[in-house]
Amino acid sequence: MTGACALMLLVVPATAQSQSGADLGAQLTRHVQTLKKDRQVITFFARHPWLLSDPRFSGEARRQLTLHTASFARTRSKLAATRARLLRRNKVRQLASVAQASPQEVICQVFGSYCAEALAVSRCESGFQTDAQNGQYLGLFQMGASERRLFGHGPSALAQVRAAHRYFVASGRDWSPWSCKPWS
Repeated sequence: MTGACALMLLVVPATAQSQSGADLGAQLTRHVQTLKKDRQVITFFARHPWLLSDPRFSGEARRQLTLHTASFARTRSKLAATRARLLRRNKVRQLASVAQASPQEVICQVFGSYCAEALAVSRCESGFQTDAQNGQYLGLFQMGASERRLFGHGPSALAQVRAAHRYFVASGRDWSPWSCKPWS
């Protein structure tokens, strides 16, 4: 009889449909809650397989298992899409805040674990000035004309730091292209 009581407690999974203008965080929470409920029901039937073959419960048990299995697959896809939208939105916000940040903050944001080294090189090369110029060499990292053509350049700290980072990665992450080294 306990199997029948437990079967009667099963409910149709909560919908995780996105509403126009709904907060992505709230959507994410709903998707996770729906997945959790679906997983509980699927696990319940995995632990009580007799309900699927007992003629008293098999019809409703199979219907619930089918319903929750389909809901689980559908919600998992929605969760992945919502996470991707949330990551894109956060990246755009992060980039917007980086665009308004100081050159030092931008350098650390772009160079990550190489932040201290990149700060030392930029300080030596330009004194953190985006408009620094020494002959053909321009910007925070004093990149030459050919390097700017290859890796990019721009008036903002973000554009210059991204270009320098591309150059840094292409050169093997060893600072060999710059006359200023982080360790000197």
